[in-house]
Amino acid sequence: MSLTSLARAKQQYLEQQVASASPERLLTMLYDRLLVDVDRAAASQDAADWTAAGSHLTHAQQIVAELSGSLTDAWDGAGELRAVYTYLTGRLISANISRDRAITTECRDLIAPLRDAWHQAASATAATAPAPSSALA
Repeated sequence: MSLTSLARAKQQYLEQQVASASPERLLTMLYDRLLVDVDRAAASQDAADWTAAGSHLTHAQQIVAELSGSLTDAWDGAGELRAVYTYLTGRLISANISRDRAITTECRDLIAPLRDAWHQAASATAATAPAPSSALA
């Protein structure tokens, strides 16, 4: 199998994972990737690879924009979480423009507990969800 076909197969697998994921799983996947991007940006900053750091921080900003856009005002905490996302976006931009590793660390320190909380919420939701009925029964 060539490298190109392997990359294509991996991309198709990831697309299928996203397409079949529950809303809870999509949210946790976004948070997982957000943390990966910030960690990769930090490593790139440590290596003075500013192009890679900028790419990771920009992708992190896009994820935060998606998370913010997915908030619904029907949830009482939406306004507060939206404010956190706005702050985080500004800090990601600052980390990128100023090439400041400390700001990148600050972003990670803000994201990690949110990610953990969403994972716990998703697990709790899955634990209380009714079991899917079998189509063969």
